[in-house]
Amino acid sequence: MPATRTSPNRTPSTTGRRTRRAASPDAVSVLKADHREVEKLFTQFERTGDGAHKTKRKLVDRMITELSVHAAIEEEVLYPAARQEIPDALEDVLEALEEHHVVKWQLSELTGLDPKDERFDAKVTVMAEHVRHHVKEEEGELFPLLRQHLGRKRLVELGGLLTEAKRGAPTRPHPRSPDTPPSNLLPNAVAGAVDKARDLVGSMTSR
Repeated sequence: MPATRTSPNRTPSTTGRRTRRAASPDAVSVLKADHREVEKLFTQFERTGDGAHKTKRKLVDRMITELSVHAAIEEEVLYPAARQEIPDALEDVLEALEEHHVVKWQLSELTGLDPKDERFDAKVTVMAEHVRHHVKEEEGELFPLLRQHLGRKRLVELGGLLTEAKRGAPTRPHPRSPDTPPSNLLPNAVAGAVDKARDLVGSMTSR
């Protein structure tokens, strides 16, 4: 019998990798990745020189976008699921919502503030302190509850919902808007569309 010919570029191992489905990230992994991204921005800001106003403005604009999206998807997907499916999570969720509320107001003040303003750096520092505290509590208390009470399948499902929610999430803070379903669903969708339109206009005018 003739020997089976194998393409040099398609070994059994590479073929297996192509056909094997990549593991989907679960909810905790999605949110922790967001936390790490924001922490990078905080660290970059802290290492930026006092006179680098343009760089600081860009970093803060990215913080505003990342934190606005992150807060919106947690309020829309994660916190309602935690409240409904984990009785012990209620206190953690309520505290997290209040922490979100405070940070949103801080972000709204930073949105239009001149980076040369004498209080600009101070506002960023205080905002970062609040976010870091929130992250520490969330990763130390709420996330372990999710791992303990929800199975892998449910966490992956929530991870997919969080990722999907990012597509339409607001990119700017809206501290006066509702932060719990179902009251926040329509405002989030409208705000997300408006924010993205503003972002597009802003990117075109800055070229």
